[in-house]
Parts: sequence; structure tokens; C-alpha cells
Amino acid sequence: MSHYDVVIIGTGAGGGTLAYRLAASGKRILLLERGDYVRREKDNWSSRAVNVDAKYHTREVWQDKHGKPLHPHTNYYVGGNTKFYGAALFRLRKQDFGEIVHHGGISPTWPISYDDLEAYYAQAEYLYQVHGERGVDPTEPPASAPYRFPAVQHEPRIQQLHDDLARCGLRPFHVPLGIMLDEAHPRASKCIRCDTCDGFPCLMHAKSDAQVICVDPALEHPNVTLLTNARVTRLVTSASGREVTCVVMERDGAEERVSGDIVVASCGAINSAALLLRSATDKHPHGLANRSGVVGRHYMGHINSVLLAISRTPNPTVFQKTLAVNDFYFGDAGFPFPMGHISFVGKLDAVALSAGAPAIVPGMTLDLMAKHSLDFWLTSEDLPDPDNRVSLDGRGNIVLSYMPNNVEGHKRLIAKLEHLLQHLDMHPHLVPRNLFVGTRIPLAGVAHQNGTIRFGRDPGTSALDPNCKAHDLDNLYVVDGSFFPSSGAVNPALTIMANALRVGDHLLERLGARASAALQATQ
Repeated sequence: MSHYDVVIIGTGAGGGTLAYRLAASGKRILLLERGDYVRREKDNWSSRAVNVDAKYHTREVWQDKHGKPLHPHTNYYVGGNTKFYGAALFRLRKQDFGEIVHHGGISPTWPISYDDLEAYYAQAEYLYQVHGERGVDPTEPPASAPYRFPAVQHEPRIQQLHDDLARCGLRPFHVPLGIMLDEAHPRASKCIRCDTCDGFPCLMHAKSDAQVICVDPALEHPNVTLLTNARVTRLVTSASGREVTCVVMERDGAEERVSGDIVVASCGAINSAALLLRSATDKHPHGLANRSGVVGRHYMGHINSVLLAISRTPNPTVFQKTLAVNDFYFGDAGFPFPMGHISFVGKLDAVALSAGAPAIVPGMTLDLMAKHSLDFWLTSEDLPDPDNRVSLDGRGNIVLSYMPNNVEGHKRLIAKLEHLLQHLDMHPHLVPRNLFVGTRIPLAGVAHQNGTIRFGRDPGTSALDPNCKAHDLDNLYVVDGSFFPSSGAVNPALTIMANALRVGDHLLERLGARASAALQATQ
């Protein structure tokens, strides 16, 4: 059985970033990825292949709480879900780390503060080549460094909307984006501002995903090894139950085993929870790290909506995801509770619209709707509920139980957007579109998954300590979105990346390695 200093299970925003942080230490690092590299092919840019045929989604079938089949819209590839994300890399707001009163309940305090993570946010923004502008987002938390690259500029139709919203008294701003774009020197730019970025794998390797930014550079170090098509099925512990002694995987139809001084689960909040639950033993009868009973519980994925605003003005925008509005993030005078975040998805075409089967505006075809639509993405915070959870059926398959909560703020956010657009040149009603074929966004759309293995200082109410080490085991860590005690209302990716860098520094110290070597590329 091969032995490593660190075994990392998963290569996405958490695992990939952590591997990058540890790579220069000289320690033997093993990355395990259940999928393979995304094949570079023309279908990477095909709206039909991506949106209608769901070519890159897993064919794995889960169940909902009623036992009905659930086809999750998630991806198992090197780089994880960052291969398909829209690369919007927001920091959580400073207030998100403290207790917040919502209309539907309480968002709890984190065991670390924003200030504890701020330097790592800055490093993650630098590493992932985030383009943005400080001082324009009205809810932006304090930052110790400017963005490495200037904000991605709006195309004319989005600039017009920006100006219209500003005239209404709002403070729209440029979305912080992790893309390799050089607008000053377009001939040399890797990114070409195409319309197949959000939700698509980048054929140009110009999106700042975990594979391109972290995994591939980490593999340049001879001490780092990647095994693909390696599905980890369980973790074996010592007789005392205090250490993980073996990682069991299925690879090429056979069982293989490896061991590590440190084992890190970075499979995503749903699969990491499932892995710990599948690894139950006599010492851990309810699953690893689950003395508190919280593993799998408090699943969050945000309350998300995609809404089309049909305008009399055509929208020829190619790269649409550049504008955001946070004026209602914490509420307003008429509703003193958080509502959430407004931004855009990538520009939708008629093929993508056909996948979601939106209501047809009278007299308009899908093609005409697509050419005149502004395609908004709205996110509101869902609250941690122990009954929203990941569990296993009798065969060890994933069951995802979820009931949306705290929905009033999201309804208010939609109403705010509708009211604003009615005063411009929009169709008087927003047209909802279900992004995820045949099912509801909150359940099958698991891109923002978090919260199933929460961290905290009390072993009675949390599974992980503030360094994301399991309270109950000495060498097990979880580094993905699982650790979130609350979800905020922005994409969790940057927080996962920043936390991976933070935990990486802790592990370097634990391993007796020099952090300075691993830090070079992020300074």
C-alpha cells in the first residue's frame, strides 16, 4: 500500500487549491479525482451539448426525500465544478461572518472572523486572476490589496442598463471575474469574451478554474501525484478510531488502497458528507467525525432564480456576466432583512431557453426572446436547517432532502428587480426560466452546495474545528464548501479557495514544511 504525507480526495476549488498550496513543500502529495480531465472538443462550446443534452453532467442518480430519482446537475472532472462555473469570485460580506437576523430565522456566527480570512481572500483573488474594482460595491468588505487586474468592461447594452440603474439611485458595479482576459491587448489575450463561459468548460483554458490555475501547476512538482478515475468509497480508521489509516478507492474496475499521514476530503459538500457517512465503524457508528450528529445536516445551496427581462431594445451582448447589484443584500427601509444579490448569467440563446421551457411571451419565438432578453441571476441566503440534509439509502446511495426556507427575502428581491425594470423599457413581467432540466433549481442545482460538515469550536454542535480538522480524528480534514455554518448570498467559490489556502498554511506548519515556498506564486 503506497503511503503519502497528504492524500487529497477531490480536485476542485478546495482540493485543487490546497494541493497548489502544499506542492512546493516537497512533501509527498496524492490527489484523487473520481473523474478525468474534461476532453477538449467542439462540444465544450455547444449550447445543445451543454444545456440540452447535459453531456458533461454525471449520470449518477440520487434520490430526493420521497425516494424519487434525482439527477444532480454536477460534474466529476479534474477541477471539479469550477470547470463549469461562471467564475464570479465574490468575498462573503464582513457581516456574513456574524449572526444575522433574517425574515425566516437566524444566520449563525462563524468560528473565525472576516479578518481571519481577509489575507487569504487577497491571495486567492491574486492566484485566480480576478478582475475587479474596489470601492464600487456598496456592501464590499475591507480589502488589503487592489484587484490584480482591472474590471471586465461592459458591452454597450449592459453599460446602458448600468447607467439606467444608476439614474434610479442604485450602485451597480462590475462583477469580480476570474478569467484570463487582457482587454488592452486583445491579440495576446487568452480569453476572447465568448458567449460560452458560464456553465461551459473553457476550450481556450482561459477561465480561472482549479485545474488550470492550481492542479496542473502543482503537478509540475515531482512530489505531487494525480490519480484520475479514482472513486473513493470509504475511509478506514485505526482500532482506536482516532486516525484514518487507509483510503479505499475503485479504479479501473479494481479496489486500490493508499494511506496518508493526513487525509483531506474535498469532494464537495454532498459527496464529502456521503463519504464520511459511508465510513461508519464500531468507533464511529454514525459516520466519521459525527459524534455531534451534524454530518450531512444543514445542507445549503442558496435560493437561486434565473429571470429573463424582455426588452424592446435588442441585447446583442456576447459576454453578459459583468454587472451586479448588491443594494438590497441586507434589505432596505421597507424590508429590514436581507434580500440578496442580483447579477447575470451568461447570455442565453434559443437552444438554452428550449432546455428550460420558459413561458412564451405572446408574439415572440424563443429566438426572438433570446435576442431581446436580459438574463438575470438572483441569489438569496437559505438558512441552515438540520432537516435539510445528505443521507444514505440502504445501498449507500445519496439521498438529498431539502425544503427551501427564508423565501420571503427572495420574493422581495424579485419584486424589487421587477419594479426597477418596469421604469425602463422592459416587458412588464419577468419570465422565470428553470435552469435545470425537469427539476427545481434548489434541489438538482447543487453548484453552490455547502454546509454539511460545519466547523465550530464546540464538538457537540460541529464536526470540524476552526482549522477544518475533524474534532473526533487526528488526521482527517475537510476542505470544500462543507465547512460553512451559513451560506451568505454570493457564490461560495472564492471563500472555499481562500479557506483552502488558510488550511494549507496550517498543514504546512503541522508537517514542518516551509510555508514561504508554497506562497511564492500567490504574492
